[in-house]
Amino acid sequence: MRTALSNPVIESEEHRALRAAVAALAKRYGREYFTAVVAAGKHTDELWQDAAKAGYLGVNLPEEYGGGGAGITELALVLEELGAAGCPLLMLVVSPAICGTVIARFGTEEQKRSWLPGLADGSRKMAFGITEPDAGSNSHRITTTARRDGTDWILNGRKIFVSGVDIAEATLIVGRTEDARTGKLKPCLFIVPREAPGFGRSPVPMELAAPEKQFELTLDDVRLPAEALVGDEDAGLLQLFAGLNPERIMTAAFALGMGRYALARAVDYARTRQVWKEPIGAHQALAHPLAQCHVELELAALMMRKAALLYDAGDDMAAGEAANMAKYAAAEAAVHTVDQAVHTLGGNGLTQEYGLASLITAARVARIAPVSREMILNFISHQSLGLPKSY
Repeated sequence: MRTALSNPVIESEEHRALRAAVAALAKRYGREYFTAVVAAGKHTDELWQDAAKAGYLGVNLPEEYGGGGAGITELALVLEELGAAGCPLLMLVVSPAICGTVIARFGTEEQKRSWLPGLADGSRKMAFGITEPDAGSNSHRITTTARRDGTDWILNGRKIFVSGVDIAEATLIVGRTEDARTGKLKPCLFIVPREAPGFGRSPVPMELAAPEKQFELTLDDVRLPAEALVGDEDAGLLQLFAGLNPERIMTAAFALGMGRYALARAVDYARTRQVWKEPIGAHQALAHPLAQCHVELELAALMMRKAALLYDAGDDMAAGEAANMAKYAAAEAAVHTVDQAVHTLGGNGLTQEYGLASLITAARVARIAPVSREMILNFISHQSLGLPKSY
């Protein structure tokens, strides 16, 4: 006879308590606050500061530097719950998840002391620049280069689609240095202060309703001291992927939160909207698609948790596969759910009152960034299935 587990641990009590606490905070702000901030051209400073006071922004960073001592599992949970309330914080993906993780794992003691406490308490932000106009998803074609000049580094190049440069004190830039032994270029990470001479930024006009702006960066003979290099010059690729895996996990959390918000609005509408005798949610033509969206979101959430747990356990290789799968699944689920939510509301789905129309564009971001779904399928086909590369 099959017996049920007395305490199936899908999510711990601590995680459920964290979810509830974040959800309560987010509910005080909600979608109306978020859209008002966007309309005014401002930033979500009040929510950011309240989340910082509660210890949520740095929950993944080491305790000795002011963080919560937890992991990406917990930070992803925070972002998901904020998104489910309609007010996600994109800089959570960039500042503590990517930059904070890389510095915590590979930074010098001075870099850790200088940056981690501020990233943890929200008083400092750091952007992340990897994408280039002509390189796309191919990190091997990055043309931003760093050359030595005495003990200094000189950086030259361009970056695009860099979030939040205007509100970040520095940007973690992915450049390439020449290997003295082989002459080949290898990736390296540099902390570039916002006001560094030669470091220019210009906003990229976006059809996207978000408080975080996107920028194109130019680096024209930007001189940096030796201590601007993060980690070991010869381990740049390892360090880079230590930041990219959390980025994918957090993008999955971003998409899941968005999908949950859209689904909740659609279900509430379908439960109460009455055209004939019964609410429209009684009709299977609407009920079944919403049920399918719920299934897809739940499946994506499970893969995200697997990816986060693997990463926090230190299994970078397995985490890379799972993080890509989680990002793919969550993005597809979010796009499908937002589309179905808008369709459920009909004309109301396109009004500002219900706050769903802006998600049509936002949901597609998770399909495109930080890596397209096609590149994820390329990765899975040759890394997981052993099929030959097409590139």
